Amino acid sequence: MVDQEKNWDYHLRTLSASARDAAPPAADPSLLHSVKKLCELCKQENSDDLIARVYPSINRLFQRSVASISQSQTSHGLLLLIIADNFETFESMMRASAKLKRAILQFFLDFGETVLHDADPSLRTFFRSCLSRDFADPVISVETVDFLVTNRKKLQTSFPTVLPQFFPLLFKLVAWNGEKLEKSFLKIFPALVAPGSFLPLFPAIVDFPVLVVALEKVEKGSGSLVGSNIASIKNSRAPEMLLALMDEAYTGSTVADGEGDSESEDSNAIDVADPAFLDLLKDENDGIAERHWTSPGIAAAVQAATNGPQSDRLKQSFMIAPHLMDVYFSIALEDVNDSLMCALIPMLMSRNASVFPDKIYSYEVRKRLLEFMLASFKRSPDFIALLKKPIMDRLGEAYDSQEKTELALQLCWAIGEHGGGGETRKDAARELFESLELLLYENLSSSRLGLRQDVSLSTNSTGSEKAAQSRLLCFVVTAIAKLATYHREFLPRAHVSLGKVARSRLSDARVWTRARDCLGLLNEPAICMSVLGSSRQSKENKPYPGTVNWSEGGTKMIAHIPFYILAGQAGPPFHDFAFSDVLPGTDERRPMQNPKEAV
Repeated sequence: MVDQEKNWDYHLRTLSASARDAAPPAADPSLLHSVKKLCELCKQENSDDLIARVYPSINRLFQRSVASISQSQTSHGLLLLIIADNFETFESMMRASAKLKRAILQFFLDFGETVLHDADPSLRTFFRSCLSRDFADPVISVETVDFLVTNRKKLQTSFPTVLPQFFPLLFKLVAWNGEKLEKSFLKIFPALVAPGSFLPLFPAIVDFPVLVVALEKVEKGSGSLVGSNIASIKNSRAPEMLLALMDEAYTGSTVADGEGDSESEDSNAIDVADPAFLDLLKDENDGIAERHWTSPGIAAAVQAATNGPQSDRLKQSFMIAPHLMDVYFSIALEDVNDSLMCALIPMLMSRNASVFPDKIYSYEVRKRLLEFMLASFKRSPDFIALLKKPIMDRLGEAYDSQEKTELALQLCWAIGEHGGGGETRKDAARELFESLELLLYENLSSSRLGLRQDVSLSTNSTGSEKAAQSRLLCFVVTAIAKLATYHREFLPRAHVSLGKVARSRLSDARVWTRARDCLGLLNEPAICMSVLGSSRQSKENKPYPGTVNWSEGGTKMIAHIPFYILAGQAGPPFHDFAFSDVLPGTDERRPMQNPKEAV
């Protein structure tokens, strides 16, 4: 007991002595040790009195650490001289300062309720004053993520808005340090998803490789990112001043003004005035800001990164972003309300054609986007009716590019599968049905597949284009038939439109064959609902009339002869049929042989 009291007194005296020292707290390595030991002793003793004795000293130490950063930010000349003389010493002090703040934050999180200290402002101060400068440091980044993983439950329950507010800064941390942080970051990623950050997170994940490109451009044009706040780089001449001060220190020459060399600026330097780059490099979530893919700066940087050799950091981002997207979409389907989901789907449609132009990465991203869109429609078919305007716009862009063709194809399938939004959405279903008709008639009138020949396209590209359009039209034909099955008032129009396609020989054979098959199904009400009807149950939780659950066919089938062979029968069978009911002239009914007797 006496030894513990001595330890208390020693570590408290260490903190008190540091308050009278003019040097920055990070310069004294014993402070970090004392803070950690005091935290351990508070946990061991579990005494409110001891915690109350420690709190004032630790709180003052935190305020001094923050003030030392502010002073260093205003003293650029002194800071540059320190870096020029001994960069390793400066880097170690910076890391020590970050470690000291995290140890103090741990005390605030563990004992804040005891001393009535709200740790929210302290956490925000840490992100803004420390992590915004040190996110590129490999040691600080790993320790920061470990700190967040250790306290993720506390942060989610007691401070649910902190991590969603600073998710852009954490994205920069992971983008710069790569796959070594991926597994740990995925553990805290769910804490970043909140109502205020859900929508802004989506473009940030899709543009994760673009963020890497922007950070590398900043490093190339403005020097190392370690110890520098990107927000201050945009108007700073720090790299030029650093080189001049180093030249003065080692050669004795005077610092040049440098104004006359402004025209010789590196052409590869990033234009940080570009709003698209500023949005990419921000530290805090300030709402939805659409990525300006038409921006010259973004386009040039992405094009250079695509055509030139790719860095290891960029290659790692191609692997990290799909994993982030998997977690994001999983959370969206399980926990996010319908209003946010309905707002996300139009963003998803617009970004489907604007993905970083890496072949494998774009394929992985688009596959996930389409799968999530279909899963969203399955969860809430009403989305199809609510989003009829953007859906019809995408159908109108079906032939603009291969990516838009695939998106339109999936939308056609969703429209038909879910009945245009449901049985109560008659008006929306009618508008969607007319859009499908228009898409079909455009191909019949212009003969896109049979008569159009573009001399500028090669034979291979023309063949692939025709195959994609044939596939799309097959889906359009099926969607029209499924809508007519779901909403019986569309049957006459479906017969007319599909009949025109079936009689046409200008289209691909697969298209008019599909139209002919769908017409045959529409003429057979006994099987139409089973094949073309929705797989969902009605609001009364009962299957729609005529719908067969094929997974139960082995136990629920009661007829030796499938009932749909009988052309005149509609609905499920009410008795067993014999061969004589199907094949005329076979009057005798032979009893079925016992399988055991046959053996």
